[in-house]
Amino acid sequence: MVDTERLPLFCFFVALIVTFVLTRINVRLIRAKIGWFRNLNVGEMHIHHIVFGVVLTLLGGVSGLIMSGISSGWYAVTAAVFGIGAALILDEFALILHLRDVYWEEEGRASVDAVFIAIAFTGLLLLGLRPLGWENSDGTLRGTWLTAGFIVANLALAVITLLKGKIWTGLAGLFIPILLVPGAVRLARPGSPWAHLFFAPGSRRPQIRKMARAERREERWRRPVIRAKIAFQEFVSGRHDLPSTRRRTRR
Repeated sequence: MVDTERLPLFCFFVALIVTFVLTRINVRLIRAKIGWFRNLNVGEMHIHHIVFGVVLTLLGGVSGLIMSGISSGWYAVTAAVFGIGAALILDEFALILHLRDVYWEEEGRASVDAVFIAIAFTGLLLLGLRPLGWENSDGTLRGTWLTAGFIVANLALAVITLLKGKIWTGLAGLFIPILLVPGAVRLARPGSPWAHLFFAPGSRRPQIRKMARAERREERWRRPVIRAKIAFQEFVSGRHDLPSTRRRTRR
């Protein structure tokens, strides 16, 4: 880690995982009303841990800019502080996305997805992989142009894959480009932006058969994977089983 100058990234990675796990243990104990574990309140105002995350992220980020050229050890410490802050923010990502407290609601799973994505990205960077393959350039003018074309093509395939609703495939494909080819070519998920644009009911040219095929594929292949993912997420982070506030409002 030291020889490859990845120690700060490693410290960020460890701090991100440890902080997320400890935070989830804490909030699950608060939810179960065990012992002295309680929400932090100032008067009638509940202070979410995202507030501490913002402060620590700013502190770690600014300190890292200062320490990067002074001390590698302290630079690694600031990276760890940044990782702690990032974990606290991402753990409440769904609250930012929906601008309301959906922490234990179904929409709250977006926070766990965000943390898992951050962990996966950082892990791939630690393994030496780089997004879009820029390190493949041989340094010559011709090699640079070829690499630039390769990057643009990968980026286009990644955008198409993400628009088709294949989030994990698109993100992983940034580091492993071969995954983007089937992701971009195969049928889009029925609820994806691509489907709404090109073949779902309400699009310019709705295609009933294609939509039905996408729904069958979703039910047969995607649903079991989603259920397995949710089961693992709830094992790690707790059950997001409260009824949606939005649904209650509509009723």
